[in-house]
Amino acid sequence: MTNFDWHADRAGLKDIRLLDRSPDAGEIDEVAVRQYRLGRVRSEMAKRGIAALILNDSVNIKDATGTRNMQVFTGRNAPARYLLLTEADAILYEFTGCMHLAGGFQTISEVRPSITASFVAAGPAIAEREVHWARDMASTLREKVGQAACVGVERFNAGAAGAIAQEGFRICDAQEPVEHARSIKSTEELKCIRASIKSTERAVANLRDAIKPSMTENELWSVLHQGVIAQGGDYVETRLLNAGERTNPWFQESSDSIIAPNALIALDTDVVGCYGYCCDFSRTFHAGPDKPSDAQKDLYRTAFEQVHHNIGILKPGMSFREYAEQAWSIPDKYFANRYYLSAHGTGMTGEYPYLYHRADFPDAGYDGVVKPNMTICVESFIGEEGRGEGVKLEEQCLVTETGIEVLSQFPFEETFLS
Repeated sequence: MTNFDWHADRAGLKDIRLLDRSPDAGEIDEVAVRQYRLGRVRSEMAKRGIAALILNDSVNIKDATGTRNMQVFTGRNAPARYLLLTEADAILYEFTGCMHLAGGFQTISEVRPSITASFVAAGPAIAEREVHWARDMASTLREKVGQAACVGVERFNAGAAGAIAQEGFRICDAQEPVEHARSIKSTEELKCIRASIKSTERAVANLRDAIKPSMTENELWSVLHQGVIAQGGDYVETRLLNAGERTNPWFQESSDSIIAPNALIALDTDVVGCYGYCCDFSRTFHAGPDKPSDAQKDLYRTAFEQVHHNIGILKPGMSFREYAEQAWSIPDKYFANRYYLSAHGTGMTGEYPYLYHRADFPDAGYDGVVKPNMTICVESFIGEEGRGEGVKLEEQCLVTETGIEVLSQFPFEETFLS
């Protein structure tokens, strides 16, 4: 441990249920949110000379148009619902029986029935279905952008991707323009993000209140889900809650394991919440009935130090490489089980950029610039390889013109820090 003063910033230790930071639904101009996001995608397309995008990632469709339909189902059954986006048109190909769902969205110029080119839909005729899908799409592309156009695609099954490539267009990856478009948030988007965080914090407060030894991890995790859905959230992307020695290493998903007395309980929210925006912060709690041990306190304080050091160095205009060079040095005994990222962007879900640890930057890192109106989550996991429990902490932050605003204000645990 260094001489980091974990008592210096205690603003987050107030009862989260007394906080009221987010706007009511009527205060958010959702039309402006949708139009801004669509304009951002088209601007990034134009920068790269991309005439059209074919999107079937359910989050990217929602980001570009505001429309939603069974996001988890359609996200894994591709192409069942997809969007053709050009400079002038946004044609939504909607799943069977769902044509009415996009009514009233100013971002959509036309809704057409989709051609579901998957094996479960087509069976032995899958190859023919994929060719049919590609020819139908190619016909519209030629009409809208011409034969020689550059077309960005994403996440299609191999046969469908191959079939569209055979139609003679210049094919590129849609990820770069979409990720860059999503990375810079508007004022109205930030209202949505604050609302999602606020509602998730309420759900986490309910989870914290429900903790008791003898319940299972799954029982406790379900409290978060109930609170999120009751407040209009979409879903939880992961199952990252675990207790006791299952906290280390990280990424062990919640199970029917019984929470033992005095165990650590670590969670990562990963909530796609109200307005479709992600709330992504992590906390670690103590099951009681006794106070945390000295070893548990040391883990928690070390993770707290890492998060707050890295928030302290983050600033607009900083390169990703500069961030890595200045980031907190992970002690050797915690290095093997470190979290795989130091920080990452977030919006509707986790997104560009990834900011890597100093030691990982040479092999995994890439450069770029931290920009105002990026929302970035700063991560820590502290646990020794092959030994005992671990602590997961994370804060969701906004990069402003002059510095960093911490958006997640759920309290840290006084019993670990005192």
